[in-house]
Amino acid sequence: MKKVIFKGAGVAIVTPFGDTGINFEEFGRVIEDQIANGTDAIIVTGTTGESATMSDEEHRAAIKFVVEKVNRRVSVIAGTGSNETAYAVELTKYAKDIGADAALVVTPYYNKCTQKGLVRHYNMIADAGLPVILYSVPSRTGVSFKTETYKELSKHPNIVAVKEANGDLSSVLRTRYACGDELHIYSGNDDQIVPILSLGGKGVISVLSNVAPKVVHDICALYFEGKTEEASKLQIEYSDLIDALFCEVNPIPVKTSMKLMGYNVGNLRMPLTDPEEKNLEQIKKALKNHGLIK
Repeated sequence: MKKVIFKGAGVAIVTPFGDTGINFEEFGRVIEDQIANGTDAIIVTGTTGESATMSDEEHRAAIKFVVEKVNRRVSVIAGTGSNETAYAVELTKYAKDIGADAALVVTPYYNKCTQKGLVRHYNMIADAGLPVILYSVPSRTGVSFKTETYKELSKHPNIVAVKEANGDLSSVLRTRYACGDELHIYSGNDDQIVPILSLGGKGVISVLSNVAPKVVHDICALYFEGKTEEASKLQIEYSDLIDALFCEVNPIPVKTSMKLMGYNVGNLRMPLTDPEEKNLEQIKKALKNHGLIK
């Protein structure tokens, strides 16, 4: 059985930006609030963190800051994916050298490699020596894993898990059957936390955790305590907020939500823009429903 990087609620954390780069002071505040509310892992420089619009210098600085700020209190997973294998290897080596616990590596986007290409790409990254969590999100990348590809990749000792955000629970079932505990599964969708836990998942890499960290922690903790009905009830109770957080492309709604909640996370980086008025109202309504804003 592969080592479990974390069990429970991991936050796909936003990156606060200022006028001249990353707002590290506010970043530290967000991290401390996450840890205080039970978050089990911090995932930095992922999609929610707007890594696609970060410079290389910012990308590295964000990972380093989070590793040092967290200081081993919870796991830190660094987003090091790229559609260029050499750069992904370089970033993964950097994350290892500064003390990250694992790398989250998205499938190569735009150039859309074959399954053979995926195997070679990920094996080269895993050879850097840091545990790797595969990231399947075909709606963004146009690339999907086949079950046999998961099985082949699970043979590498450093390829330990997958963040599954393809929305297809049947594929999770097939992956569990093919790979067992050689490839752990984290939900990549907040509306599928309990369903994926029920199929043997180890937790979630969550957008919702940015605004409701204790809720997501509790959903996972209740499930692992055997209180599955309570975990399901809590997931259902927050379905309106989950819907609101995905009423436009992530991270537009979640970063908007955090600003409404009083976090100085700064503006979205272009080409992302503020939400449409009707979507802003949906976001506000959901936040009010759960007492997150007045």
